[in-house]
Amino acid sequence: MQLKIMPKKKHLSAGGVPLILFLCQMISALDVPLDPKLLHDLVQPPTITQQSPKDYIIDPRENIVIQCEAKGKPPPSFSWTRNGTHFDIDKDPLVTMKPGSGTLVINIMSEGKAETYEGVYQCTARNERGAAVSNNIVVRPSRSPLWTKERLEPIVLQNGQSLVLPCRPPIGLPPAIIFWMDNSFQRLPQSERVSQGLNGDLYFSNVLPEDTREDYICYARFNHTQTIQQKQPISLKVISVDELNDTIAANLSDTEFYGAKSSKERPPTFLTPEGNESHKEELRGNVLSLECIAEGLPTPIIYWIKEDGMLPANRTFYRNFKKTLQITHVSEADSGNYQCIAKNALGAVHHTISVTVKAAPYWIVAPQNLVLSPGENGTLICRANGNPKPRISWLTNGVPIEIALDDPSRKIDGDTIIFSNVQESSSAVYQCNASNKYGYLLANAFVNVLAEPPRILTSANTLYQVIANRPALLDCAFFGSPMPTIEWFKGTKGSALHEDIYVLHDNGTLEIPVAQKDSTGTYTCVARNKLGMAKNEVHLEIKDPTRIIKQPEYAVVQRGSKVSFECRVKHDHTLIPTIMWLKDNGELPNDERFSTDKDHLVVSDVKDDDGGTYTCTANTTLDSASASAVLRVVAPTPTPAPIYDVPNPPFDLELTNQLDKSVQLTWTPGDDNNSPITKFIIEYEDAMHDAGLWRHQAEVSGTQTTAQLKLSPYVNYSFRVMAENSIGRSMPSEASEQYLTKAAEPDQNPMAVEGLGTEPDNLVITWKPLNGFQSNGPGLQYKVSWRQKDGDDEWTSVVVANVSKYIVSGTPTFVPYLIKVQALNDVGFAPEPAAVMGHSGEDLPMVAPGNVRVSVVNSTLAEVHWDPVPPKSVRGHLQGYRIYYWKTQSSSKRNRRHIEKKILTFQGTKTHGMLPGLQPYSHYALNVRVVNGKGEGPASTDRGFHTPEGVPSAPSSLKIVNPTLDSLTLEWDPPSHPNGILTEYILQYQPINSTHELGPLVDLKIPANKTRWTLKNLNFSTRYKFYFYAQTSVGPGSQITEEAITTVDEGKKAMASRQVDIATQGWFIGLMCAVALLILILLIVCFIRRNKGGKYPVKEKEDAHADPEIQPMKEDDGTFGEYSDAEDHKPLKKGSRTPSDRTVKKEDSDDSLVDYGEGVNGQFNEDGSFIGQYSGKKEKEPAEGNESSEAPSPVNAMNSFV
Repeated sequence: MQLKIMPKKKHLSAGGVPLILFLCQMISALDVPLDPKLLHDLVQPPTITQQSPKDYIIDPRENIVIQCEAKGKPPPSFSWTRNGTHFDIDKDPLVTMKPGSGTLVINIMSEGKAETYEGVYQCTARNERGAAVSNNIVVRPSRSPLWTKERLEPIVLQNGQSLVLPCRPPIGLPPAIIFWMDNSFQRLPQSERVSQGLNGDLYFSNVLPEDTREDYICYARFNHTQTIQQKQPISLKVISVDELNDTIAANLSDTEFYGAKSSKERPPTFLTPEGNESHKEELRGNVLSLECIAEGLPTPIIYWIKEDGMLPANRTFYRNFKKTLQITHVSEADSGNYQCIAKNALGAVHHTISVTVKAAPYWIVAPQNLVLSPGENGTLICRANGNPKPRISWLTNGVPIEIALDDPSRKIDGDTIIFSNVQESSSAVYQCNASNKYGYLLANAFVNVLAEPPRILTSANTLYQVIANRPALLDCAFFGSPMPTIEWFKGTKGSALHEDIYVLHDNGTLEIPVAQKDSTGTYTCVARNKLGMAKNEVHLEIKDPTRIIKQPEYAVVQRGSKVSFECRVKHDHTLIPTIMWLKDNGELPNDERFSTDKDHLVVSDVKDDDGGTYTCTANTTLDSASASAVLRVVAPTPTPAPIYDVPNPPFDLELTNQLDKSVQLTWTPGDDNNSPITKFIIEYEDAMHDAGLWRHQAEVSGTQTTAQLKLSPYVNYSFRVMAENSIGRSMPSEASEQYLTKAAEPDQNPMAVEGLGTEPDNLVITWKPLNGFQSNGPGLQYKVSWRQKDGDDEWTSVVVANVSKYIVSGTPTFVPYLIKVQALNDVGFAPEPAAVMGHSGEDLPMVAPGNVRVSVVNSTLAEVHWDPVPPKSVRGHLQGYRIYYWKTQSSSKRNRRHIEKKILTFQGTKTHGMLPGLQPYSHYALNVRVVNGKGEGPASTDRGFHTPEGVPSAPSSLKIVNPTLDSLTLEWDPPSHPNGILTEYILQYQPINSTHELGPLVDLKIPANKTRWTLKNLNFSTRYKFYFYAQTSVGPGSQITEEAITTVDEGKKAMASRQVDIATQGWFIGLMCAVALLILILLIVCFIRRNKGGKYPVKEKEDAHADPEIQPMKEDDGTFGEYSDAEDHKPLKKGSRTPSDRTVKKEDSDDSLVDYGEGVNGQFNEDGSFIGQYSGKKEKEPAEGNESSEAPSPVNAMNSFV
């Protein structure tokens, strides 16, 4: 029996608590999960997770990185062999191993040569359970040798002769890419007459005078090192017959000409390959390339056939004007004889190429990791195929199994290892090697023997809430070795639950198919194996379902009226439902006419747009319920009101004049129900592609009963008609008979064609596929074509199935491509599509911005300039430049804490930018990187700069302590950001009197090294306001303020307590209010009597005496005349209520009103009117009797009252 960690089947939610079913999967072919919370003590042999390719070609200009990553528990250690012997990395100072990894880093950029480290490397990852090994990694530096210098004689040919210009590039690693260009780096034009062979030579089937030029140059591009080597230019001159005669006349021998064939028309002969037969061998899975290039006049045409079968349709491509036949993903079935035929008007010639497809080893069954319990049995199978048949060999922990320690639990039977009665000592890592002359496969698979008592991984006391009559699934995720058995119990003393009522899943889950109220309770899961037992309790609650017991009802209302929908919900008392109303499956309009309460939706002043479907939805945390009703709005009806309604549906649909792309549809209208039909809507169904889905076809006026309909090819049509009037649309008619149109080629191509690389060496071509309706016929496919935009390469095409993506691999990095995607089906091709431009994948930028300069603008702002990188080094779409900057150290000794790096990105091609928000008086460093769509390039050299001093921040705190009668002590903390060197502190202070007026400001400078200062000779019992700030050489910083009071002299405090401000006494305020009210009443009475023409005693007395100092009231605005007493209108001086020291002189009267008036006695006349305010100022008469008996002027007293 194999150890199992049960897989998770599904994720179900049974209410407020989700049922998280953690059910692990079969371990027989998978790793043991290393979750530290659950399986922290399980061990696992090493597994190689990442390694460098078998054939690893490195760039000799960069450090060598040979990858080897592995996982296991405990974490594995790593060792390496080089050329079959131990590689001691400690003895080579240039070689280091990444921490926690087996990856080697060989630092050849500082010293050393890449050639020194050529060889075959193999990594071993080892822990106490075994050892896993990597492939043999052959490390070779790339090479791009120069062409050997040679002297090339000019070539002179007669018009029509054939020619082969040899390239013969130097042998590099990897092989070079060959192309021919002129001195201006322009590709030489190629055609059926002139083309480049697979070997790089340039073949002319026949030469023409326009081929004459002196700059036929062969270039070899070595992609790995991004270098291009150039051959010496070849000069070619093509002469006509007349020129030839002139040359012969000049006594030149014919043998001095290049070639000797006649320029007359001739049948084809092959330039390559030679002879009538040749042989080609290719490996399975590769691309088979066969080439035939012929000469002749006129230019021959090449044809290809396979003698014993057909060329594979979807894998065959023609290149180089059909001179090259390519078959992708070749297999043994592609072996056979291929014949190329060259033909022109004078004859034909053929060549047979015998193709043999061999195969490097490939997996049929790769060995899988095996986890077993002690005493169990198991097998490791390693099955591979190839041509020739690969040899299978086994290793254990990296040692050939023939010389490894014997293990009685294993037996080797060819490609299978059989394990029986395994023990923990049987744990090991086995390697299977399948090899033949064309390659090898190496696979690691471990055998891990574990003995573990049961564990239950589900959280204890999990609460499951389920709606009644629905399934309930209770989780019991478990682990153990051997695999435990699972039992469930209900209650504390219940018996085991059986499968007559319950469903017991292999993963431990208990399923109650139909949960009822009596299913509520506590359930216990028990897991047992021979090593122990574990149990866990979970709880199940069954809730009543949510139901709508009163549903909204269909309503027809007149425009402008009110409508109400009712929705009453019954639910479990422990669940709180949320009621939501929807209109046409969307939110209610944001309109105050719509109002909702607990059970109702009310729509007031109904409008035509309010018609539709209204849905009431009740949601709880466990379930939901909904009900809908339709509201139809009609126009107000006269009395008696006719019945208005939507039309009845049309009927008697008939199809006539049935053509390939059109048909005539005829119908009979239904009753219009007192509202004329305005139009008919025709819909169609495509029973072949979209059965059951009706789409809009056409609309015609309400007076028509016939429509000529345009049709698409390869569609099985059915039609239906609906009538519409001012009330609404009728129900659809019955469907017409079906009509299948004939297939045709597509009339459109896919839209949204794009080309965008996802990796540096690919181009992902995507498009929006045509739907079945647009296919116009069966067998929808796409012809995908591409070529480099800036080259003369032919279009490369591939036909793919009805998909939406094709990936072109092996492209150069970030090169523009022209792309076309053409639809085709079994009938033919769609019109030729327009080409769109795309790009192959981006790679990280190669070059860092140079010449980085920093200009400090001020203490918080700096400007950075840099030179742009070369466009070719961007290797992608330039998105901008990114500045990383950070504070290395503050110039102030007070602030040395680490500050994280900050990043600013400048879009586009900007070569400068501002760095705001810098800390004054600090050292900064920065670097600049270029950014493309792939990411960031290398960073420029760090550039440092220094910000000047700035003004400091406010002191961190200011406290006033130890107040006395005449002194205060100030204590403070320095500024948190001095932003420079503090030169001094500035203290300003001023007194505040009882009316909150500020006294004179006193300035005081305090040394910068002080944090405490005592002010003396202050006034007692006085409030002072303090302004305090620090200062650097740049200037003052922000200030901090505080207020404090000196203490009170107890003797004077008692005296001041007896002084009373009369203006604040209650009796005085009441007296002034009574006087004001009396004056107002007298003025109103005077005004009324005067308007009535009556006599007013005061007025008569005034008229009789005619006192010139008494000025009458102004008639125009009702105001009093000016006072003769100029002092009545003098403004009060600030603080005139009490002396500035808030004391009252003892000799002043405490209760007299004289101080508040002008000393003029008020007079009352015979009718009780108070006329003192009308009189002018008189000399103060001597007082008779006590001064307090004189009545002060109320007006003057009021003028003094503030």
